[in-house]
This record gives sequence, structure tokens and C-alpha cells, in this order.
Amino acid sequence: MTRREWLSTASNGFGLLALSSLLAQEGSANPAARLDQPAKAKNVILFFMDGGPSHVDTFDPKPALAKHQGETIGESAVSVKAQATADRVWLGSPWEFKRRGESGLWVSDLLPHAAEVADELCVVRSMVGLQPLHGQQALLMHTGRLTGSAPSFGSWVSYGLGSERNNLPNYVLLNNDWIPNGGWENFDSAFLPASHGATMLRARGLAMDNIKPSDMPAIQRRKLDLLREQDTDFATQTGDAKIESAIETYETAFRLQTAIPKLADISGEPAAIRRMYGVDSSNDYQKYYSLQCLRARRLIEAGVRFVEITCPLTHSNNSPWDQHSHLKERHEENAMITDQGVSALIRDLKQRGLLESTIVIWAGEMGRTPHTPKIKEDAGRDHHVNGYSIFLAGGGIKRGVTYGTTDEFGNSVVDRPTSIHDIHATVLHQLGLDHQRLTFRFGGRDMSLTDVHGQVIEDILA
Repeated sequence: MTRREWLSTASNGFGLLALSSLLAQEGSANPAARLDQPAKAKNVILFFMDGGPSHVDTFDPKPALAKHQGETIGESAVSVKAQATADRVWLGSPWEFKRRGESGLWVSDLLPHAAEVADELCVVRSMVGLQPLHGQQALLMHTGRLTGSAPSFGSWVSYGLGSERNNLPNYVLLNNDWIPNGGWENFDSAFLPASHGATMLRARGLAMDNIKPSDMPAIQRRKLDLLREQDTDFATQTGDAKIESAIETYETAFRLQTAIPKLADISGEPAAIRRMYGVDSSNDYQKYYSLQCLRARRLIEAGVRFVEITCPLTHSNNSPWDQHSHLKERHEENAMITDQGVSALIRDLKQRGLLESTIVIWAGEMGRTPHTPKIKEDAGRDHHVNGYSIFLAGGGIKRGVTYGTTDEFGNSVVDRPTSIHDIHATVLHQLGLDHQRLTFRFGGRDMSLTDVHGQVIEDILA
């Protein structure tokens, strides 16, 4: 008897058997990928700064830009991967940089709340991308590939680690009704089982309107039973393994309607915690972003493996941090919306003893040019992948340090160039997973997040 024949005739039915397998799932879903050492972390929170914050205005101070502002950059500063011509001019930062905390980490006045947690941050200043295009770089950051059609970073973490809780998804996207460039493929499970894809939870008001059930639970249960019966018949006819994942997804969604509203409800959080995050802000964009940050902590506490938070788009633009013009106005707006919630989450995780087991990542898909076409009041910066900054915190990552160096203008990396594949490999390593052994057979080959790329960055590990 084949597996399909046995599943179709099992006393509990195909759907319930798939569900029981899901409920029983514990520990690693891919044991072969485990490292021969204890994991330093078990959860990830990714703050995606969609559009590309300017590295020379946040974590990579360049006094030479102010000294030479208005001077042409010249042919030597032009690159085939940069949006640059020799007649562009250097643009200094409108924000002052200061050394912060006991570590003396450089953080600009643009991010005053990040400055308060500087001693927890590991800033990688030497990130190098492949193309100065939002869609391709966003996909590269999330899937390890420029072209998409590959599982998201969160999906690989879910697949590699397995589930801690049977009533919650492993990978949650806390979204603010803005899907970044590259589309849903940034968060999709692709050829991995569908149960590893992101579950999106929107923030409209204090309720999760895309989780609220439209029917009574008993009616929903009857509908789900009918759907399972139909899927069982279809699976018997086709032998398609994807139907198992579909049934798992339906069942998880049913359980979510009970579990998620409880986690999303922050009414029981102390007033001091709400103030720390900025949940009571008079600015709706900041309020909802801070709300998602607080929910991220609650999801991690409940056992969700990977949580990503996206930025809201406040204005007519290609993406939130994509300031080709009005750099000062829009970067300050984005910082006002996100900075307090991000730093509050880091502080909250630490005071609860969760930062040790949670890796926090703050990253855009690219940086921004240290030069501009013309000095003017509404000047901006363009796409830049030759050198930009991200930061990591927690999960066994060194604290209060920088890694890598760009040149005196922040135009290109001169020391320890770092790819997103290196970041992927390092985070997986801290989760106890080997990026070269975390594979899934598809299309006749063993596929992985990092493919043939990526190295663990040992120098940033504590």
C-alpha cells in the first residue's frame, strides 16, 4: 500500500492525520542541519526599513562629507553599481553624530532612541549589495536571490527549527498595509511546505481585523470539516503532497482566531510599557508601528520563531525610506515613527531576559548615496549598494561594536565587505543551524537560503 492509499483510508482521515502530525511537531524540522553545539538563540525579530536608510546619516559618520560638501565627486567615485555620475556633489549629513553609551558607538541625532541602546548594538558598516534596485535588493535580503521564487528567510528558520507551539505559526509578518517592493515573494514559503510561509497580521486600530472570525466557531468548524473532506478526496485522486500543507494551513488559521487575539490584546500591559513603546502616540503611524513592536515581544514570548515588522508608507513615494529628495523631512518622519518602538523592544526583551535568546535585526535592503545631483534645500540621496549599514542585537552577538569600514566618504567598502548571505549564515549559526546543511530537495537539487554563498561572521560573535 502506498503512503497516499494509507492516508486516504486511515480512520481519522487525511486531514486529521496531517493535523496530528503538525500538533506533534517539536524541535527541529530538519535535524540534519543542526550544528554540533548548543544554539545561542531560538527566535528572530527583523525590522525591515524598506527603501534604504542612509548609512552616512545614521551609524557611519563621515566628516569629510561636510568638509567637501558641494564639490564634485569625480570619476574615481563612480561605480557601475551606483547611481552616480562624475558631476554629482558630496552631501554632508544634516544630523550630528555623537559617541553613545559606555561603548562609544557612533549614532546620529536622527535616531535618539537607538542611541540609548547603543551598548546592545552590533553595527555592520560594510554591507554590499548586488543591484541598486528596490525589488531585487528586497528579494535578495529576504530570499537570498534577486529573482524571487525562493523561500523567505523566515520560512527557512521555520523549516529548520520546527514549532514550539501548536496553536501559532512559526513565521509572523506584522504589517501596516504596505507590501514592500518585490511583493509577497519576500515572505513566501515558495517550494517549502506552505505552513512555513508568513502569516500576516495587520494593524488597523487596536484590533487584528484580518484575524477576527466572520462566523461562530461551531459554524467555522463545520465548514473546515467539509473543506477537509473535499481536500481528502482531491488528494486521493491526485496524490499531491501540497494538499497536506494546505490542510495544515487551514487548521492553523482556525486555531489562530483563538490564540492571536489574546496575544494582540495589549490592554493588560502596564502603562509604563505602553509609554516606553509609544503606543499612546498622537501620531497614528507611530502608534500602530509601536503597537506592532509590542506585539512582536508578545509573539516571541509565546514561542513564534520569526517575526518581521515592516514600515508604513506615509507619503507618495516608492517606499518609506527612499528619499531621493526631502531627505531631512522624510528621514526624520520615518525615524519618528520607528525609532522609539525599535529601541523599546530591545530594552523590553533585555529586561525580561529574552534578548539573550532573540536576534534582533534592523536593516534596509540598501543604503543611500553620500552624494546628490545638486545642493538644494530639498536635496536627497539615491540608491546605494556599494557600502551601507545594518545592525544586529542579542542572541550571542557582540554588544556595542562595529564591523567593517567604508571609505572617508562612505562611498564604498574598504574593509571586510559583507553580503546578506553572510548575515543569513551568521543568524542561522546562532540558531544552531548550518546554512550549508539546511537544504530542501527541489528541482533535482538541494536548495538552501545561501546557495553557494555566505560565511559565518565569527568576529561579531560573543
